[in-house]
Amino acid sequence: MKNGIFTVSLDFELYWGVLDSKPLERYKDNLLGVRYAIIRLLDIFRRYDIHATWAAVGFIFFKNMEELKDNIPENIPEYTNAFYSSYKKFDWLESVDKRVLFAPDLIKLIANSSHQEIASHTFSHYYCLEEGQNADHFYHDLLFSKKIAKKFGLELKSIIFPRDQYNKRYLEILKDEGILSYRGNPVHAIYSPTGQKNKQNRLRKALLLIDSYINITGYHVYEIDIQKESVNIPSSRFLRPVSKKLFFLEKLRLKRIKKQMEYAAKEKKLFHLWWHPHNFGVNTDENISFLEEILLYFKELQKRYGMLSLNMNESREFAKNSVLDKRKYFEKNKWILGLSSKG
Repeated sequence: MKNGIFTVSLDFELYWGVLDSKPLERYKDNLLGVRYAIIRLLDIFRRYDIHATWAAVGFIFFKNMEELKDNIPENIPEYTNAFYSSYKKFDWLESVDKRVLFAPDLIKLIANSSHQEIASHTFSHYYCLEEGQNADHFYHDLLFSKKIAKKFGLELKSIIFPRDQYNKRYLEILKDEGILSYRGNPVHAIYSPTGQKNKQNRLRKALLLIDSYINITGYHVYEIDIQKESVNIPSSRFLRPVSKKLFFLEKLRLKRIKKQMEYAAKEKKLFHLWWHPHNFGVNTDENISFLEEILLYFKELQKRYGMLSLNMNESREFAKNSVLDKRKYFEKNKWILGLSSKG
């Protein structure tokens, strides 16, 4: 590529994203804080001219449970472990504060902000690697994601798989349905896509935590391969929320991220940072302050190396155009390289 790329993506999911992992009474403050966090994020993105992708769960486009129930596919995933299914929890969710489930106004706010891409985080926070679901279930989930987005005047071009459950078998479906890019996982064994049961492995979780502070798995910066059905814009680093328990390690965490960014800028590769708005739902000021350190460093790399801020779809387009420019240059200068055909 002609320039390094700094890509930001956010998994916008509200309670649908943590139904099976966080009790509402313990996590409600994070969820209710999402609105304020998004307003702060859009403001700082505007000030630093950051282009970002917001992958939204389709359910949050609706106003309430009644409207959602009237707009679900007939063919829904039947996970072997029904605990993973958001559909199975509809009755209980009738009594839950709708602010932790729905946010159509925030979708509109993000969509109307400059350089912010609305992407799919699937319709139902769909798990692509759990037993019991299949390609037909995924296809219908994707159709309904596109359908609700269209009602908001949006065309989905990118997708982020919930819980990083990237499934190669579904890439052909993405291509057929006009989804041009997805966020793949960092290339290392501890980041390999897996089901929820294996993801809770204690050793794996410990290594992931350590890798946030110390480089044990590499820089995770990438060339973007545009030759595939749907283009992979791989993740490089999950932006963990500021930790009061590990506050003494925050400078080390920031240094780890900056080293990755600098390497991408110098080598003209992609660095992809991601997190969830609910990660910033509490301690918002502290998290925004940490993020601002990252964005200030991006501006420095932009000045020194020409690094670009691009959302996922823009990253795909930039990589595609870079390849086309190289081909045009090659064709134009064949005679200089001694490759022109005779006759």
